Amino acid sequence: MRVKWTDHAFAQRNQIASYIHRQFGIKRKIRFLQKVRQMTQMLKKSPNIGSIDPLFASRPLAYRSIIINGLSKMVYRVDDDVIHIVGFWDCRQEPQNQVAQTETSSNDSDFIL
Repeated sequence: MRVKWTDHAFAQRNQIASYIHRQFGIKRKIRFLQKVRQMTQMLKKSPNIGSIDPLFASRPLAYRSIIINGLSKMVYRVDDDVIHIVGFWDCRQEPQNQVAQTETSSNDSDFIL
């Protein structure tokens, strides 16, 4: 399996990492980024490991999510042999706003990280 990131998901990941750095320090930021990398590797082996996100239940595509830490989760979908990471959510924010942003950005250009 290959993993592709949308521009939006990559930008969100960087925003969360910057916030963690400012609020909690470099060690927590590094731990967050390592966890993201670890979860991405796990997805390659078991793409359906994340739970189907109920916020997308009425949508035609099955979006899944994995909790990264207590404050954020990674949202993705699987197409054949490609895992598309489409968003990183701050779990403290309004979910409906994040759903709209994720659906809009899932049409972004993908790139392999």
